[in-house]
Amino acid sequence: MNGQTQLIIAACCSFIASLLHVAIVFGGPGWYRFFGAGEQMAKMAEMGSKQPMITTLIIATILAVWGLYALSAAGVIVRLPLLKIALVLITLVYLVRGLAGLILPFVTSHPAITQNSVTFWMVSSVICTSFGLFYLLGTLNHWSELS
Repeated sequence: MNGQTQLIIAACCSFIASLLHVAIVFGGPGWYRFFGAGEQMAKMAEMGSKQPMITTLIIATILAVWGLYALSAAGVIVRLPLLKIALVLITLVYLVRGLAGLILPFVTSHPAITQNSVTFWMVSSVICTSFGLFYLLGTLNHWSELS
């Protein structure tokens, strides 16, 4: 699999994650709970607060932009500004989130971690790490074409 293909897969992963976040807004409090946003976010959604929706839509937008950067790097769309820097940062965010989530549930009792199950942390962290690996491999394998 070449870097271009890996970047297209990375883009698809980010777009799917973005669409899932939009779906969570429409799914309501139960979806916030199921997908691990935390009880506080679910309760705020139940009370009609706009904060969970705004926060979730901001995350969805960021994930969609990340998908666009991967498509840009793959040459599918126009070259976006700061492409190499963006790819490195996106990769780092996915990998740090993924790897931290595999460790933190076992070494801390902080409420931000314990509000979700170990299963949530393991599943979401494997997903984030997988996304990060597609960005990493795609970026490394396609680096020379990004100049």
